[in-house]
Amino acid sequence: MFDGVRPLLDEHSEVEAALADPGVHADPALARRLARRYAVLGKVVAAHEAWQQAQDDLLTARELAPQDAGLREELPGLEQTAAETADALRLLLVPRDPDDDRDAIVEVRAGEGGTESALFAGELVRMYERWAERHGWKTQVIDATLGDLGGVKSATLSLSAPEGGYGVMRHEAGVHRVQRVPVTESAGRVHTSAVGVLVHPEAEEVDVDLDPADVRVDVYRSSGPGGQSVNTTDSAVRVTHVPTGTVAMCQNEKSQLQNREQAMRILRARLLARARAEADADASAARAAQVRTVDRSERVRTYNFGENRVVDHRSGYKAYNLDTVLDGDLDAVAESLARMRTDASLAEQAEHAG
Repeated sequence: MFDGVRPLLDEHSEVEAALADPGVHADPALARRLARRYAVLGKVVAAHEAWQQAQDDLLTARELAPQDAGLREELPGLEQTAAETADALRLLLVPRDPDDDRDAIVEVRAGEGGTESALFAGELVRMYERWAERHGWKTQVIDATLGDLGGVKSATLSLSAPEGGYGVMRHEAGVHRVQRVPVTESAGRVHTSAVGVLVHPEAEEVDVDLDPADVRVDVYRSSGPGGQSVNTTDSAVRVTHVPTGTVAMCQNEKSQLQNREQAMRILRARLLARARAEADADASAARAAQVRTVDRSERVRTYNFGENRVVDHRSGYKAYNLDTVLDGDLDAVAESLARMRTDASLAEQAEHAG
């Protein structure tokens, strides 16, 4: 019934054997890639086993039902379980974007709305950090430029999850619109502000052919709140890929060397995204559509504080639990977007098959 599952089961066994080889762990990058792939394939294996068990239970019940009234009563429930496990397995067999298994580089940028936008950008960063904490994912703030009243003008963070941070975060890309009474508003009027979120798959050094001669490195004095080594030395770093004009900056770390390493990390991710876009016209359109401008009208999600409401304008998800969403309870929103993507992929497959 599921022709595509056997190669994945075989691959799971191969990856499992590879991870048991101590020599593989001498290459940390390879070990990470294999571990991520193993986590993804493990879900397929578990879903396949659940489907097989449900099929066996249903077959046995059908054979014995004519002689067993109790089994006849159980048949509807067993049929429903078999259908549900088949649907769950079918969804896992939808082809994934190869980049889904990578870690994610997430950029959050304040847009229209001034101080209020920067305040909400900070809340989005905290929302993603709390979401990651709920699931045991790893996050790291690579760079941040603070605004007034504790806001964030821009922040770049990485997210790593067993199944791939990019696959987890990719649907967060776009313009997030907030509607509320700002803390700076004395008349109680509701304002609308916007924050842009961009998400890139993180690149390994081997993924991007980066000639050091093509990279210009500039150092400058960090800005923002003072502190030891901050604002007193030229520790902030800006790296520019001269052929493409792609720029990345970092000032969070204390040393120039650390800031350079983090800036190069961001630069590689941006160059990988650029290369993917140039290689695939559809990907180009998709990535360009993430955030063309951080304008209130180009929104993917709206957060309305007065009604405690969150609406995702792509999947149609709507709920009145904005407070818990901002506290990191993003699962239902993410699942609605994953389902939307899966349905679109299944429809595309059906169209090509027809």
